Amino acid sequence: MSASSFVHLHLHTHYSLLDGATEIHRLMRRVKELDMPAVAITDHGNLFGAIEFYTAAVKAGIRPIVGIEAYLAPGHRTDRQTKCIGGDYYYHLILLATNLTGYRNLLKLSSQAYLDGFYYRPRIDKELLAEFNEGLICLSACLGAELPQTLLHRDLKP
Repeated sequence: MSASSFVHLHLHTHYSLLDGATEIHRLMRRVKELDMPAVAITDHGNLFGAIEFYTAAVKAGIRPIVGIEAYLAPGHRTDRQTKCIGGDYYYHLILLATNLTGYRNLLKLSSQAYLDGFYYRPRIDKELLAEFNEGLICLSACLGAELPQTLLHRDLKP
């Protein structure tokens, strides 16, 4: 696989506090060096770097993919009692915007996560995701996602 056929779809920048250290201008320089056609950012629970990222990517001739690593509540986003299989109050979920509608839906989801879903982290739920899913691609994220946690804890139900 050549570098130009690879695209990062799960990447944290310095806007993912305590998890990412990549500064956007350095990211663009490296993506350009590796001749990658596109790159996504999926910061934890926020879109704080989206405009800086988009602007820098377009300027560098790289296709920007704006996304977020959302925190998904195991039940309703306002529920402060229900825990996930692994014991946390949220799962991880990657959401990528495919167009302007998707970007606007990411903004709505992120805003609602902070406004009425915040409990340890800004959380969305499946109800919000069902309402604001147009223009979005959903990926399973990392080991903190619902599917990997289910498999890790062998909590499979028929």
